Amino acid sequence: MERADDAGVYKVTDDIAIIQTVDFFTPIVDDPYWFGQIAAANAFSDVYAMGGVPKTAMNLVAFPLDEMDMSILREIMQGGLDKMKDADVVLVGGHSVKDKELKYGLSVTGFIHPDQVLTKKNLKTGDQLILTKPLGTGIINTAIKAGFASNEVIERITGLMATLNKDAAEVMQSMSPTLGRDYPVHACSDITGFGLLGHLAEMVVDSGLGIKLLADKIPILSETFKYAGMGLVPAGAKKNREFRETMVEFSPSVDDLLKDILFDPQTSGGLLISVDKEKADELVDELRKRGVETRAIIGEVSSQLKEKILVD
Repeated sequence: MERADDAGVYKVTDDIAIIQTVDFFTPIVDDPYWFGQIAAANAFSDVYAMGGVPKTAMNLVAFPLDEMDMSILREIMQGGLDKMKDADVVLVGGHSVKDKELKYGLSVTGFIHPDQVLTKKNLKTGDQLILTKPLGTGIINTAIKAGFASNEVIERITGLMATLNKDAAEVMQSMSPTLGRDYPVHACSDITGFGLLGHLAEMVVDSGLGIKLLADKIPILSETFKYAGMGLVPAGAKKNREFRETMVEFSPSVDDLLKDILFDPQTSGGLLISVDKEKADELVDELRKRGVETRAIIGEVSSQLKEKILVD
């Protein structure tokens, strides 16, 4: 509990540890089936970020039975179940309550070898940082709620949020000692509610190290700047900035809108992988071969920036 890791890990034997996590939230898209898909993908992400493989899940449901038809709940749960099948995860139960506000998510259990657990707090000087999904989902979701987003934008962002981090995680796992290779991935996190800079701050706290981000290398959904310029920045981004801005330094060339985007809370965001500099290009190439659409080297770990993040 002393560390802000993505999930809990319990060692069972010398060869097996279980990873446990739980996540649920209110709808972020209007389509109930896709809401179920997104919620499930989001819940699995913490297991992937720890280097593990999700194996079982239990549904968590809060449903306004008097206000909504049960067909909506069936579609949500079908979406979640289909995403579980994509992830090779078995549904083993769940729990539901009657509530005034609809909520859905999963409790997830995964497996990992105890010696291969990835945490946020194992950065190494010179490590390269690789991001596997573009930023902007919080701002674009705000634009969707306000009625400004086109159907094309809605379809794009929905598919992105419903995409599993499975392939990216398997590429990380393939670089393991069990396959006779070095294990150059030192730390990992998934980018979710605290935004990119918020999760990076968790990684550098008490590490003695800092991070330099390359502003022009960070992948961002193309519509994000437009909506941010319209003021459609969620309250969560502002809270994230207030909480962590003392740890962040921006070069004068960094656009003010980009600052908001880097604190933007993400839903089912990508993995942020800290990998040995000598293996970074190899990891990016492996991600490409596996069909991971976004695979950008966005910065590096520095011993000169003591628990600070420089965006340049």
